[in-house]
Amino acid sequence: MQLFYNSKIDSSTTQFKFDKIESRHIVKVLRKNEGDILYITNGKSEFFTAKILLANDKKCTVDIINIEKKLKPWGYYLHIAIAPTKNIDRLEWFLEKATEIGVDEITPIICKHSERKIIKEERLDKVLISAMKQSLKFQLPKLNSTTSFLDFMKQEFDGDLYIAHCEESDKKSFKNQLKPNQKITILIGPEGDFSPNEIEIALKQKFIPVSLGESRLRTETAGIVAAQSVAFFNE
Repeated sequence: MQLFYNSKIDSSTTQFKFDKIESRHIVKVLRKNEGDILYITNGKSEFFTAKILLANDKKCTVDIINIEKKLKPWGYYLHIAIAPTKNIDRLEWFLEKATEIGVDEITPIICKHSERKIIKEERLDKVLISAMKQSLKFQLPKLNSTTSFLDFMKQEFDGDLYIAHCEESDKKSFKNQLKPNQKITILIGPEGDFSPNEIEIALKQKFIPVSLGESRLRTETAGIVAAQSVAFFNE
């Protein structure tokens, strides 16, 4: 099954026109014709079956013939706050794989030791959408605006809170701290790790310091290990 995405359709939609890019892909590349069936999600747990009414490569028009509610296949809520990597490809790789595994919310955080402080969020959105479609998921992870570590820590938190850092200190094993079907926020630092002051601020906010294993991991690898640990625990 090939899955298409559009955020504008909902349960009240009866007909829909794809934009020029998607229309060309459907008609010219996939060679779809009138009467063919397409599958669409809005990334909000809704799955639409549509029939092509007009196979036009500039405004492919479909008739919505069925709507299904697709509940999230995992019972937990995972929010990963991660420092953007110096090589943006590595951050995009993390976004892609975390979406495939299962993540609900992602916040890029700029830390004291961050080497990259500017990211193009529009590009990251496209990576998330592509990964959602490829993995046949119907929930698009929420990508928050890039924020500083200090501003991120000013908010009210709930659920289980963790910070993964590399300092030599008393840390718990992340996988041993997990409980089923919980709301989880975990902080993943930059290549140079969180600063001692950032760690202290997180601890004051009741974040539990955790280890993701014996190896020293790259930022994007740590994010994937965290996502996979939660997913594996909740199977």
